Amino acid sequence: MTFADWQSLAPAPAAREFLRRATTLLSTEQQRAVFARLPTEAELITHFATAPAGTPLAGVPYLAKDLFDVASIPTFAGSTFLPEVRPQPTTDSTFISAVNAAGGVFAGKTHLHEFAYGITGENPHYGDVEHPRRPGRTSGGSSSGSAAAVAAGIVPFALGTDTGGSIRVPAAFCGLYGFRGAPRHRWIADAFPLAPTFDTAGWFTANAADMRTALAALVGLGTSQRTPRGCYLEIPGLTPEVAYACRAAATQLAPPADHATRTELLRRFAGALDAYNIIVATESAAIHAPWATDYKDRYDPAVWARLQRVHELTDAQVASADVTLTAVRLVWTSYFLTFDFVILPAVHRPALTKAECTLPQRSRLLALTAPASLGGLPVLTVPVPLAEGLTAGLQIVVNNPQSPVLPWALAQFA
Repeated sequence: MTFADWQSLAPAPAAREFLRRATTLLSTEQQRAVFARLPTEAELITHFATAPAGTPLAGVPYLAKDLFDVASIPTFAGSTFLPEVRPQPTTDSTFISAVNAAGGVFAGKTHLHEFAYGITGENPHYGDVEHPRRPGRTSGGSSSGSAAAVAAGIVPFALGTDTGGSIRVPAAFCGLYGFRGAPRHRWIADAFPLAPTFDTAGWFTANAADMRTALAALVGLGTSQRTPRGCYLEIPGLTPEVAYACRAAATQLAPPADHATRTELLRRFAGALDAYNIIVATESAAIHAPWATDYKDRYDPAVWARLQRVHELTDAQVASADVTLTAVRLVWTSYFLTFDFVILPAVHRPALTKAECTLPQRSRLLALTAPASLGGLPVLTVPVPLAEGLTAGLQIVVNNPQSPVLPWALAQFA
């Protein structure tokens, strides 16, 4: 169902339809993995009935990644203990308030890779989130529950966050449209953080038209009197199938990067992954320091290991990461003096199986997404069809959330 389909329903039928989908379109095991909280039918009818009329998202149900506070609902962030070390929310987060003001109907919260510190959607506490149409393969993470809910057709719209690819990777794996905003924005400022230098807020939709509506309602659409100028940068390491499909899809928007541009960007991006990992390790460790030792045994062991990386870092490594961060941001600034956007592959292969969720695969994914993360740049992800119903995706990287590139690009994929 599209935004318009939901908006055609009265409150009671809409509430019942959402709950029917939530309880029938996923297995019981996957419902536990995807949903952190669902409202009662009575609560949901009230939410639909009180959505402000005449607003662009009026009557559109949405789910929110459980990093965003909702008044009187504990925020777990994919863990089992966060409410024990953090006060229960008494107000809605800024992002939730903004979506509600635009007419969105809050329909519950979704699970995630614990503390958003992972790209695969695995969670030992609640269950691994799978690709809704390809059981046995991951949805991607860390915004796993939100992506799976949209891909399964439960909601047309779901909120997520993206630090190092947590919207971009699930969007590509699940065949969705994804939007990642900019760091330090008010929408992410009061969410539970992973690494504030890179954390951003965003969302998923199932189609281009709904993504355009959401952008218009929440961000605003930029306009231009000329066709935007960009290029496609194919980063090495893609599987042949993904390389071919991404190259073909990118031609709808832009030619391949010329030799000089390609050489310079690849050279500057070469250290982005290491810098990203170091900066995230230092910032996340500082966030968890007040309680980490006392709650060590309640962390996902893989997440705990990532939090402990900070103890292995030298001052020279931290300084080098800061230098790389500055260098990457400078090359992006230079690039946008000439171009309006760049297209990058979002993933190097289709959705991973459980056995394939390894450190090397995680690193290959982050190597594709880290350059835009270090740049602090907004990104629109569009799906790229592959064989057997699988998908990859393209990252359309821009320098402003209101870039006219975004509605223009969506029109090419509508």
